[in-house]
Amino acid sequence: MIQIKKVEKQIHWPTLNTVIMVEDTLKKMNESIISIADLKRKLPRQVNHITLMVILEYLERSNKIAVTLKGLTWIENNNPNLKKAIMQGMEI
Repeated sequence: MIQIKKVEKQIHWPTLNTVIMVEDTLKKMNESIISIADLKRKLPRQVNHITLMVILEYLERSNKIAVTLKGLTWIENNNPNLKKAIMQGMEI
């Protein structure tokens, strides 16, 4: 009996520590926009490219980063006054 192995695209799923490391690096960056190559250089540990793409997709879907042609930037705002104003529909 011959077994046929299904070849699938390997996705390296990130650990929570890796996601937090990328988030912290993006939060603490001095530049307003950073390229993916520059982000890789600034990370304390090396991260697989596919794993980093999975993390960046998650951060973009959760509205923590914005990805543009020039690069990416941290956009999450934890200001409670801003959140309250948004919830109440007040203009700023």
